Amino acid sequence: MMGRLLNVGGFTPFTATDYPGQLSAVVFVQGCAWRCGYCHNPHLQPRPADSALDWRALLALLERRKGLLDAVVFSGGEPTTDAALPDAMLQVRELGFKVGLHTACIYPDRLQAALPYADWVGFDVKAPFADYEAVTGVPGSGTPARACVAAILASGVDYECRTTVHPALLSPAALLTMADELSALGVRRWVVQQFRPQGCGDGKLRLATGTPYPTDELLAEIRTRFDDVLVRRA
Repeated sequence: MMGRLLNVGGFTPFTATDYPGQLSAVVFVQGCAWRCGYCHNPHLQPRPADSALDWRALLALLERRKGLLDAVVFSGGEPTTDAALPDAMLQVRELGFKVGLHTACIYPDRLQAALPYADWVGFDVKAPFADYEAVTGVPGSGTPARACVAAILASGVDYECRTTVHPALLSPAALLTMADELSALGVRRWVVQQFRPQGCGDGKLRLATGTPYPTDELLAEIRTRFDDVLVRRA
């Protein structure tokens, strides 16, 4: 008998990009407390009482896809918003899939409860921790974010640390501050994602100049702090 059911706002049956090296399905959990201007899934920010998709039906679908997929990724929204997340991750693991988790690092305690069931975590770091509000719209949001990053690194789970960069939100000095902070925490691989206007509801952010950012010179300086820095071009 299932207890609480996951509140699911969307489902992608097949992707090769959401969990590195794995053919995956993606479950989009409904709800997020932050309001980042560059969010590509703003429709997943509200937290309705009723789930748009039936978690039991999705589990049945995933069971039929055993042997065709390697993994299931829980994304959002912010998946740790949902108290049913650890149970859902365990159910997927019991079907024989690897489990991926995308998180914006909002809820340290809830993330801690989910980490034992994750094989890989893709986590976002938005800004220097003291300046998080400028991106998330939520005062003090850098404090739980830093705690989440520390928890992920301490868990030993495989991970990808990534940051979406836009020159209006992250200056060169801010990016170098982030590089110092993440390196000091123990992050060894940082993925820098250039801003993409597709799906962004913020008109000011969409008016990007088109000039590549960060510059090659700035990236060279950032690379001195890490073992590996990957740039995902827009």
